[in-house]
Amino acid sequence: MPQKVPTDHSADGSTVDRVTANDPPDGGYGWVCLAACFSINCFTWGSVSAYGVYLSHYLSENLFPDATPIDFALIGGFNFSMAMLVAPFVTILARRYGIRAPMIIGVALFSAAHLSASCSTRIWHLYLSQGILLGFGLGFTYIPNIAILSQWFQKRRGLANGISAAGSGIGGLVFSFATEAAITNLSLAWSFRLTAITSFVILIPSALLLRSRNEIVRPFQRGFDARLLRRYDVRMLLAWSFIIMFGYITLLFSLPDFARSIGLSTSQAATISALLNLGIATGRPLVGNISDRYGCIETAGVLTFACGILCFVLWLPGTSYVTIILFSLLNGAIFGIFWVVSKLSDGGLTQALIWASWQTIGPLCVEVAGLVELPSLLSLSWLTITLPTSFSEIIALKLRRTGSSREYLYPQIFAGLAYICASACIYELRRIKRAQAKV
Repeated sequence: MPQKVPTDHSADGSTVDRVTANDPPDGGYGWVCLAACFSINCFTWGSVSAYGVYLSHYLSENLFPDATPIDFALIGGFNFSMAMLVAPFVTILARRYGIRAPMIIGVALFSAAHLSASCSTRIWHLYLSQGILLGFGLGFTYIPNIAILSQWFQKRRGLANGISAAGSGIGGLVFSFATEAAITNLSLAWSFRLTAITSFVILIPSALLLRSRNEIVRPFQRGFDARLLRRYDVRMLLAWSFIIMFGYITLLFSLPDFARSIGLSTSQAATISALLNLGIATGRPLVGNISDRYGCIETAGVLTFACGILCFVLWLPGTSYVTIILFSLLNGAIFGIFWVVSKLSDGGLTQALIWASWQTIGPLCVEVAGLVELPSLLSLSWLTITLPTSFSEIIALKLRRTGSSREYLYPQIFAGLAYICASACIYELRRIKRAQAKV
């Protein structure tokens, strides 16, 4: 008579199988987790990616008389920076109470942010709702699920993570069109309400369906360690993270309003935003596979530089709809390189141990500091990008030449230079790692 397989209950209430500790099942319930992670990416980062559509409307219509373009830029930046600020706290919370509790809190905050934004009549209402509260909800919802797929997949890990990461691009594609349609045909308030309702309906079941294997994997957990800042390679990695965000946020939020500034319609501007996200959806799995083959530092360096070149070659001279469509698709595939490059493919539980990492920065942190120091270096990375994610679009809008025939000339140059300067940091990091390997 076969023996019953021993099981344990994880902190989030899910049942896990002890015999699979060193052998992720590579399927089974992992496919359910994959569908849940895809949905979470789609309805969190996907909806946030549509902020460029909101920004275009805010800048072209006098919806909040007491507001300036800087206010709207800062609100969009808060979506990212607030999520970064709460990330270390959410990480510890998820380890102590399981993944479901913080995720359900996050979904509640995320939906409440959109509902309260729909009632906003003053700019400070929008700061608290679409800015700060939305960022908190994003962080609480997304952070706990980051390493779930790596705990369920080994041989198919790259495929699973690629499909999940593409969710943000698909979500951005859908939300760009849907947000524009809702604002045009209904109202700004109802666009927020519909996002709140659909997000809640999808994200709650997704959070409940997720199961972690943390009780089996037991990922390393160390606190914040500022001593890492003494290391030159760490400083280069953080410099890359800091600088690249100026280009990323400028592109993500400015492109729809840039389209409007060259004479395109609001629907065409929304299409540009959607195609940027389509590029994200198709490019992320491909970039992940490339970095598996050639290395994440090398891939990050090449693609960061390529983003800068595309800004100067296509975006800067681009004045036609076709040219901007081409730029959106090409740059969309690679411009979010901080979030995308590489799935470590060294087997075992390495990727599962990167339970707090994001698509690129996690593997890069492992290459620089190792698994033991990973949580500390990730916390430093999150804090490092808080300022650029908050203020990048403010700088871009300050550089804008309102009334000029080339209104976004200086923001375009700013974004391109940010990527090129960031690539210099990553190439210096590559030189350091090669020198260390020879010792």
